[in-house]
Amino acid sequence: MFEENHIYVRRSARYYTLGPDDDGAVRDVWFVLHGYGQLASQFINIFRAIDDGTRLIVAPEALNRFYVAGVESAPAAERAVGATWMTYEDRLNEIRDYVAYLDAVSATVLDRLRGQGSAPRVVLLGFSQATATAARWVGQGALRPAHLVLWGGLLPPDEELSAPDHPLRKPTLHIRAGVRDRFLSAERMSDEERRLRDAGFGPRVERYIGGHGITKDALLELARSLGSLPNE
Repeated sequence: MFEENHIYVRRSARYYTLGPDDDGAVRDVWFVLHGYGQLASQFINIFRAIDDGTRLIVAPEALNRFYVAGVESAPAAERAVGATWMTYEDRLNEIRDYVAYLDAVSATVLDRLRGQGSAPRVVLLGFSQATATAARWVGQGALRPAHLVLWGGLLPPDEELSAPDHPLRKPTLHIRAGVRDRFLSAERMSDEERRLRDAGFGPRVERYIGGHGITKDALLELARSLGSLPNE
């Protein structure tokens, strides 16, 4: 008889941090989730622009790595590697696994800071594919950020938003996308904004000059809008 089975296993996962060495100096913690085909070590470098000595940036890496180029392009040792949060295969278990993993990362980081007497504000930012990851983490996990930033992507379409006590109602919701983002047309953005407002959400939607990526200027503007960088 053919049947599908599952077991739970332990594995190693990695995350990167950028920020002050002194835990007592941390005022904000930003958890930043990379997009499809990226690595956390590369993604976190974008956030050097807002590393001002009071902000700890934490970049978990998705659990599923793969070669982003074909086997014919170069020997394996020379091919670039990226990671993805999930695919449609074994979807629900993939989601449960990454939510549990991200909860473990945030607990490790925040418990250490709180043990040093810090009570930092938490910002969660997901880019591209990871906008869905970030939303599901808030919806199904333990993290309760003050701000949820969906950059270059939207809430997952299957997310049920009508419940008045839905965890996604607690953070301030920000949606950011470049005006030339090939994945987010003006029509799609308008439809999503309408969907959220119909569900009782008041997202802060911002489009900036750029494509499907996080620009330095747009990132600095976001940090200022959250009150964590001074206006120039």
